Amino acid sequence: MSFARLATLRRAQRLFTEFGYEQTQPDRFYSALADDTADMIGAVYDGRLDGAVVLDVGGGPGFFADAFTGRGAHYLSVEPDAGEMHAAGIDHRTCVRAQGQQLPFATGSMDVAYSSNVAEHTAEPWVMADELVRVTRPGGTIVLSYTLWWGPFGGHETGLAHYLGGHHAARRYTRRHGRLPKNLYGLSLFPITAQAGLDWAGHTPDADLVAAFPRYLPHWAWPVVKVPVLREFAATNLVMVLRKKSAA
Repeated sequence: MSFARLATLRRAQRLFTEFGYEQTQPDRFYSALADDTADMIGAVYDGRLDGAVVLDVGGGPGFFADAFTGRGAHYLSVEPDAGEMHAAGIDHRTCVRAQGQQLPFATGSMDVAYSSNVAEHTAEPWVMADELVRVTRPGGTIVLSYTLWWGPFGGHETGLAHYLGGHHAARRYTRRHGRLPKNLYGLSLFPITAQAGLDWAGHTPDADLVAAFPRYLPHWAWPVVKVPVLREFAATNLVMVLRKKSAA
């Protein structure tokens, strides 16, 4: 896979550094993540995005739009949270307010349909995944990337306390900070595993899984995804790349 050449140790170090700014400098963090995402999607699609129709499910406050249009893509996004859409004050002319489980687009209308770090925030991630497949054209690319619950970032801003339980982590965060966490366990944050995703990808009838790798690790660490149990802790974030099957 062409993305492997981009998955260097230097990139991993840079991204983990940027994670430290998610709460204090979100513009910096999300701009860096958006650029990296656009590079990744371009690499797993066909090496470039120029002219491709790209659907981003969970596009957030607009940083991803800038990254994709800057690479020549025709970018569309879906975001269910109006507050999230306007958080950065960026104009949203290509964003639709809708749920990922019911995408308001025609079947087979997208060259690329992807979702990054959204599946862990929905109670029905595989319904959303099925919708990504549905709206992608035959031969097109589906990319689903999500944070693994049992990895070190599974609790998001609550830190490693999620290993003692999601509700415990939320209560601990509230005591320490005087407010509820943004990602509240059981409402906007759910436990999701690599195994569940791989099981879905292996059984979806309309697409073939062509690659699965840990998003933020260098390419020489990718074999961890092949090791059950270990991957749940060590992969941190799983990327699954699928190709939509041609019509019979």
